[in-house]
Amino acid sequence: MSEMLEKARKYEDEQGKQIKAEDRPVFHVSPYVGWMNDPNGFSYYRGEYHLFYQYHPYDTHWNSMHWGHVVSKDLLHWEYLPAALAPDEDYDKIGCFSGSATELGDGRQLLIYTAVDQEKMEDGTVRDIQTQAVAVGDGRDYKKYEKNPVLTAKDLPEGASKVDFRDPKIWKGKDGNFYCVIGSRPADGSGQILLYRSKNGFEWEFVSILAENKKRFGKMWECPDFFELDGKHVLLTSPQDMLPEGLEYHNGNGTLCIIGEMDKDTYTLKEQFTQSVDYGIDFYAMQTLKAPDGRRIMIGWMQNWDTTAYRCNDSKWFAQMSLPRELSVKNGRLYQTPIKELDEMRKDRVEYNNVVINNDTISLDKIEGRTIDMELVIRPEDKENVYKKFALRFAQNERFHTELCFRPDESVLKIDRKFSGSERALVHQRRCLVNGDADELKLRVILDRFSAEIFINDGEQVMSVVIFTEQEANGISFFVEGAAKIDVVKYDLV
Repeated sequence: MSEMLEKARKYEDEQGKQIKAEDRPVFHVSPYVGWMNDPNGFSYYRGEYHLFYQYHPYDTHWNSMHWGHVVSKDLLHWEYLPAALAPDEDYDKIGCFSGSATELGDGRQLLIYTAVDQEKMEDGTVRDIQTQAVAVGDGRDYKKYEKNPVLTAKDLPEGASKVDFRDPKIWKGKDGNFYCVIGSRPADGSGQILLYRSKNGFEWEFVSILAENKKRFGKMWECPDFFELDGKHVLLTSPQDMLPEGLEYHNGNGTLCIIGEMDKDTYTLKEQFTQSVDYGIDFYAMQTLKAPDGRRIMIGWMQNWDTTAYRCNDSKWFAQMSLPRELSVKNGRLYQTPIKELDEMRKDRVEYNNVVINNDTISLDKIEGRTIDMELVIRPEDKENVYKKFALRFAQNERFHTELCFRPDESVLKIDRKFSGSERALVHQRRCLVNGDADELKLRVILDRFSAEIFINDGEQVMSVVIFTEQEANGISFFVEGAAKIDVVKYDLV
């Protein structure tokens, strides 16, 4: 073990145990101490789910990237393990950036990641150079390959940048080969996804440009993932510098899902459908695994580069992962639902049916809390005279609340956290166009101390948002302009 990795492990062990469990999310992964961003190496290995993450243990702001490490049996209760990687080699001394994991034929676990070094330009300026490197281990400790890096600028197609060449996502193909997709920037400054192949995980060859942005969805495409699901091929990626298209995409660092079919001859993805992955404020850099029972499960960084100033300044940790979500493709659309394991955490069911709200704000007995799973169905009281607005307020007290608001005439759902206690003028609102009619809106709202995830119409869309409202604000209320009736089922999550 290098001195740098040993130092990181010692520091996180000393500092992480000082953070009280009640100051963390209950079932969302947060860094043991310090900073977290992209999920890495999301995998199932030796009877456990493994999740690595971009990690700077020494501060709650981005800096020299390590890999943090947690394991779980159920994707909800996580055990912290010592840091897995540190930027301790010449080729990765600027950082061990994002990557993924798989199992080798001999039973060892292979990590593949972006190694970042720097080069000096003729004018004296310095720029990053990104290559791909691998490390092998037993699920706890990892040794970097002596012939790293395994993919460099010489393995790029013509015109591709060696500065923006990152985030390999690996899998084992049906033909026995390993494959990986990597984010790249071509000569037009836009984004593209490159496909590589390897017989053993160590020696790689370029196969194809799998997908091209052509300046449609933002610029550089980061953190790609590619898999087959429900008879379709799905590409997930996180574009930078996006522009909105109505309510489908939003400004800045966004998410993109492309659904299509793989051309087996050219190794290119034939696009059929495109959409956002998450319509909320805080979600980026998602990664998936295939569970032993065949489910495709996704997790994302429940944060956004544009909103990292929204934080608890005295906290010793920053950022968290989303709830793991089961994926499916229906009618050309990506659906997401909370993993079924969450049902095991549900306790103390409270149910109300056909509660009529008429130009009023109401609360319901025992419908409160900051660690809950709540299902809502909203219908007009009179289908001929549809209500104008429905609002759910949560994390609420006399001073603070976060609001979810639906206007059926526009079919627009909005999340708004501007009254959540934030002292920063950041993005606090996001809207999405909900499919379907005004006769029924189904919502599943999952709260976990510092976050809310809203699953819309059985997972057709999702909105994720971070909230740092004081925990004492645990009220929930319902408002209707006009007349509506609601069904509510609420569980505590323990």
